[in-house]
Amino acid sequence: MRSLEPALHTKYVNLKKVLQDLGSVVVAFSGGVDSTVVLKVAVDVLGKSAKAVIAASPTLPASELEDAHRLCRAIGVSLQVVKTDQLAIEAFVQNDATRCFHCKTDLYQLLSRIRESVSFHAIVDGTNIDDMGEDRPGIQAGKQLGVRSPLLEANCQKSDIRQLAQALGLDNWNKPAAACLSSRITRGIPITKTALSRVEQAEAFLLAEGFVQVRVRFNGEMARIEVGPSEISMLTEETRRTRVLTAFKSIGFHIVTVDLEGYRAGGGN
Repeated sequence: MRSLEPALHTKYVNLKKVLQDLGSVVVAFSGGVDSTVVLKVAVDVLGKSAKAVIAASPTLPASELEDAHRLCRAIGVSLQVVKTDQLAIEAFVQNDATRCFHCKTDLYQLLSRIRESVSFHAIVDGTNIDDMGEDRPGIQAGKQLGVRSPLLEANCQKSDIRQLAQALGLDNWNKPAAACLSSRITRGIPITKTALSRVEQAEAFLLAEGFVQVRVRFNGEMARIEVGPSEISMLTEETRRTRVLTAFKSIGFHIVTVDLEGYRAGGGN
């Protein structure tokens, strides 16, 4: 591991101590940089007393599941995949401001059963300081069910986590922020498999076109594209504009727009 500046080294030591004190953990793994750092450090500190679990559902892009498997192989830990279906939860499908609460409650109840089956001490997630400034009903669900957040307890913010990931040799250290596909669907519009599929296909197309930070916001027949501000000009190149428009209409969108403000966290809210 590369050397860290003193302040970050202290946070890293504290992170290891939090996990060591827990003794055994089930990591709510998503494949994002936050939960990857938690998993890597947990495996380093606890060995086989750290278990990685990811929920495969209609809201998780297939590419993210594949990447999660790859990351776990690199870390040297097996990944348990459990099937969930939030679309069976009426309160989730309604897609109001409490959507994430119902999703995370379902997930953490499932992980609690897994934790009990292996007699591990705690469930841990990748919540960090930066998450606390956002509207995150899912965090409240975790608190109610006793989920621990080692990065938060070690006072780590997103920039710290990316530096730690790079120092730990994790190749997703600079991976753009991700969220489940349901976050792309405008609040109040029911979440369906069709809507999730259209978003997944549209975002996969943009990523294949070379965009790095991508969101396709679903508003019925209209798609609103968000990309990084520096990437917006790429969408005005005539040949690419035509390709994007043709692809999106073939997916099922009748109107395709570009958000000139660019990607920002929570843009779907």
